[in-house]
Amino acid sequence: MIVHAIRLEKSPQGIIGVLTIDSVIFCFTLERDDTFLKPGCYHCQRFHGTKWKNTFEIEVPGHTAVLFHSGNVEADTEGCVLLGATTGKLQGERAVLSSGETFKRFLNIMEKLNFFTLFVTNNFF
Repeated sequence: MIVHAIRLEKSPQGIIGVLTIDSVIFCFTLERDDTFLKPGCYHCQRFHGTKWKNTFEIEVPGHTAVLFHSGNVEADTEGCVLLGATTGKLQGERAVLSSGETFKRFLNIMEKLNFFTLFVTNNFF
């Protein structure tokens, strides 16, 4: 399975991109504008924590618990990658929407995997 995060838009309210799985657009992503993830290749490992009981951790040197999870605005990211079906605004902030359902769909697709490789690229306009 090939997973690719392609970043398209950067603002003080975060970085918006798309996540593709096997070259098909799956969803939108939102990251902090000062993200820990630099363009490159990352190992992602299944993660079971206290708050996020079932997700994947993106292994980033010097950081722990950089996860995929649900949330809508940059303040929800905690340095992680949020997944959403669409983009929009919540209380005037740039957001990804329908995040809870999108995150569940992501976990369903990944249910048989314990790890995968994530490719991250910037394609800002």
